Amino acid sequence: MSTADSGYWSLRWRGLAPWRTLFWRDIVAVGSALNLFTGFVALFLLSQGQPVWWAVAVHFAPVPYNAFLVRSLWLTRPKPGWAMAGAGAWFAGMLVV
Repeated sequence: MSTADSGYWSLRWRGLAPWRTLFWRDIVAVGSALNLFTGFVALFLLSQGQPVWWAVAVHFAPVPYNAFLVRSLWLTRPKPGWAMAGAGAWFAGMLVV
């Protein structure tokens, strides 16, 4: 495996990242923090009288990254069944937060 194949994005895209790291660090910690941050920025934009579409765009900006993380966990083998259910619930919750 070359250095290019062992990077953050490559390991996750191919389902080779450890499920514990992917679920607990990438999804629960980093993903949640990113979604909360963009949610607060979206609310700030609304409170400052910016166009609603800006706030909506900022709010939904992390969705492709969230989908990437859930897809990566889906491809990771082996993993416990609750991890995929938890990631799906997290993804749905982050659409709202």
